[in-house]
Amino acid sequence: MRPALSEPREQEAEQAAWAGRKQTVDVGGLDLAYVEIAGSEPPLVLVHGFTDTSRSFSLLAPHLSGRRLIMPDLRGHGGSQAGEGCGVADFADDIARLIRRLRLDRPVVIGHSLGGMVSIALAAQYPELIRGLVIVASTLKPDFGLDHQLIDGVAALRDPISPSDPFYDWWHACQPSVPRAFLAGLAKDASAIPAARWRAILEEVRRTDLTAAARSVQVPTLIIAGGRDPLFGAAHQQSMAGALAGSRLVWARDCGHNPHWEDPAFVAETIGRTFGEG
Repeated sequence: MRPALSEPREQEAEQAAWAGRKQTVDVGGLDLAYVEIAGSEPPLVLVHGFTDTSRSFSLLAPHLSGRRLIMPDLRGHGGSQAGEGCGVADFADDIARLIRRLRLDRPVVIGHSLGGMVSIALAAQYPELIRGLVIVASTLKPDFGLDHQLIDGVAALRDPISPSDPFYDWWHACQPSVPRAFLAGLAKDASAIPAARWRAILEEVRRTDLTAAARSVQVPTLIIAGGRDPLFGAAHQQSMAGALAGSRLVWARDCGHNPHWEDPAFVAETIGRTFGEG
């Protein structure tokens, strides 16, 4: 593994160039954007969280050097078309079509937050397509009450959303070591999503319960949880571990909701120990 970019100018250049690295493929009549990095098989498919894009894995990718990486933008995010539906099942269907369209040979699917939920739904619905799961800071059932800070924050967003909106101070909260250029790129990507789409996706997520789906998952599963995650804490992680048969739960003790931003070396090492380093 090569070290991650450390100099601010290197990070700025990397983040500025990220959108230009995207390719587009038709998956069932929907144009889905993705970034691919060549490497050894089996491939890793990395699925980002709510309002993020493939950029979410740009800090992790250097630590997975040597592996073939496929990092899509979910429908309605980044460079991908929105389509009509915006539920977890819709996102999972798109990833299944992407795997088939790119002829990927049973990849390991890595999902963060919403992407973790999508990955569980994918494994339950399309078990023949994947060989393993890595679920990062996610949940089976969000259980956001109407007075939750996320619900209130999204309800207050108005178009055009500013990348400097104070909401991002909470939404993208993480350790000070995370590069500012990276966080600025995330905020810019998220702000391009209309406020109505933020609310529609969030409402779908709020209604989702993957407990039954998780119990049907048969592939090896690694759960990486942030020890200081304000969204999906210990109870969520234990519920997942209990429902996903034979899963392994690993704690990134000093991380919040985004371990792959805050400690990408640890996340990559943990993935490598479970699913090989290619």
